[in-house]
Amino acid sequence: MLQGFGGQLLLGTLSTVELAAAALVVGSAFGLVGCWLQLRRHRVLRSLGYLYAAIIRGVPDLLVVFAVYFGGSLTLALVTGEHVEINAFAAGVFALAVSFGAYAAEIARGALLAVPRGQREAARTLGLSPIQALCTVVIPQAARTALAPFGNQSIVLIKQTSIVSIVGCEELMRKAAEASGATRQPFTMYLAAACIYLALTGIATLLLEAAERRSARHLGV
Repeated sequence: MLQGFGGQLLLGTLSTVELAAAALVVGSAFGLVGCWLQLRRHRVLRSLGYLYAAIIRGVPDLLVVFAVYFGGSLTLALVTGEHVEINAFAAGVFALAVSFGAYAAEIARGALLAVPRGQREAARTLGLSPIQALCTVVIPQAARTALAPFGNQSIVLIKQTSIVSIVGCEELMRKAAEASGATRQPFTMYLAAACIYLALTGIATLLLEAAERRSARHLGV
């Protein structure tokens, strides 16, 4: 049915998983920084955090990929004085991470602000330092609130990896396109890719549901 291209699609699937995992880790770091900026009292820092989230969330992800890939090449060319080819995988990870981080920052900020102020005051009354109160009281409650939206955005990230095929990253969609051109059976190859994406997002959904059940047990739900 796949005319010998099953192995290529499998390689593309592994690349997609690696791409999503790397973007998730780097994007989470960006999200934490963005959240930290948004919660600062300093007006300039706070404005930078909100500006980052507003710009990235307001621009199509495809344009972010183009900006990172072509903008990165242009920047390196200006610095080195010669043409430099950006690694497509690295550019894809960075672009997806930038996009994911903007949403993660909003999720983290909303979750932290959802923790009642009385919880912080109670922790201080018990003699906990601000850092201890944050780590033992605020963050655990915020993490439960953020789990569902963060998990859903992570599932979206898996599907977003398909857009980096446009800059030559050898992930699943790129492999499906190559197989489609070689076999002249685009419906079959793209249908196979769709089934693989469905399987990946299905696994991620099951993991998210398991994490939510585990989190709910601590609340006695």
